[in-house]
Amino acid sequence: MPGILRQLSGLGGCTHPIRLDGHRTEYDVDTRTGEIGNLLHHLDSSDLPAGQLLVRCNNRRTNRCPACAEVYRRDTFHLITSGLRGGKGIPEQVGAHPRVFATFTAPSFGPVHNRPSSGRPCRCGDRHDQDAPALGSPLHPDTYDYEAAVLWNAHAGPLWRRFSIYLRREVAKRAGLTQRRFREYARVSFAKVAEYQKRGAVHFHAVVRLDGPDGGDTPPPTWASAELLTDAIEAAAAKVHVDGLVIDGRTHTFTFGRQLDVRAIRSADFNGGQELTERAVAAYIAKYATKGAETATGALDRPLRFVAELAQLDISDHARRLIRTAWALGARKDLAHLRLRAWAHMLCFRGHFSTKSRRYSTTLGALRDARADWRRAQAATANGPAPETTYVLAHWVFAGTGLSDAETWLAASLEPAPGTEGEPTHG
Repeated sequence: MPGILRQLSGLGGCTHPIRLDGHRTEYDVDTRTGEIGNLLHHLDSSDLPAGQLLVRCNNRRTNRCPACAEVYRRDTFHLITSGLRGGKGIPEQVGAHPRVFATFTAPSFGPVHNRPSSGRPCRCGDRHDQDAPALGSPLHPDTYDYEAAVLWNAHAGPLWRRFSIYLRREVAKRAGLTQRRFREYARVSFAKVAEYQKRGAVHFHAVVRLDGPDGGDTPPPTWASAELLTDAIEAAAAKVHVDGLVIDGRTHTFTFGRQLDVRAIRSADFNGGQELTERAVAAYIAKYATKGAETATGALDRPLRFVAELAQLDISDHARRLIRTAWALGARKDLAHLRLRAWAHMLCFRGHFSTKSRRYSTTLGALRDARADWRRAQAATANGPAPETTYVLAHWVFAGTGLSDAETWLAASLEPAPGTEGEPTHG
């Protein structure tokens, strides 16, 4: 019993771990001769209390694994924060660079039930609660443009990539520079996440920053300002478009919606903390980095094998029609490159939920490496220093996922073992 409790505690609360069969053997190596020396450690999965090696699933979605998603959320928070005020290898001077927080929405595909910010009732005449099931569903389902809604999600990623190109052009134009000369004076850096609206359309939240030519390591030119950046974003968002195919005589062109919100980011001590702060922005983006399409589709978070599976799912009629539309369009050969059926459960959004430009900040990989180094340092403190060089023989094969009923019962009573919840990312 103590052994299985220790093994489960090491998962840090992961509820759907990966199970592996295999072994790992470590030997020390003579650094002068290169000869393999003494056996340092041997691990065989059959000798473990659970009968297999249990590894965290590291899924980013809260509805799949809350514990692993929380680690991902914290990492994303620090990734965003380091690009706003420095740290994690990013100079603190980025906090003085022009920075804005922008939200890009999808266009309208037909009127839906909503909660107007003005306090007025919905167009249906009712005042919906925040969790009302009707929110996001069409007022007139038979005239709602489901085809365009599905295809817009499928083209949202390319639309953002083209926007990032247009944005650099617009900034260069306002600085009186050509695109080639612009690279000698400044650089645009960004980090963004995708979020599903209740109507099932993806929109983007992004932090955009103006730097010097070498990114955050160099100060921006004197002409760079949050106002100039805001104006360039608005112009680029209005101009950018992606041309789609002609389907049944109808030409599809994909653009951002008219609702564009761009606000300057101030430091936490600006104006008594009343302005949009760095911490608020980082927390907002990190929260949505762990979400999927469940806002619009409920519990559906896995690919469908057959469209008939929809009959067994507890999802809204609106989500069901979006998925059926995706499935029907996925049968067309001219749309095969979009893989609409494979991504129907995500309402055809195929992009990454969290992306950033190269020079914006640190990376999730660097944060994971720092956490692994911290754990190794803790182990070395407990077990003594490790040899300078080791030779490792390992072989692991996938054996399944999840916990048995007994393991689930035991895991529910445990607190995560120290060092497994992502503490090193807080420093």
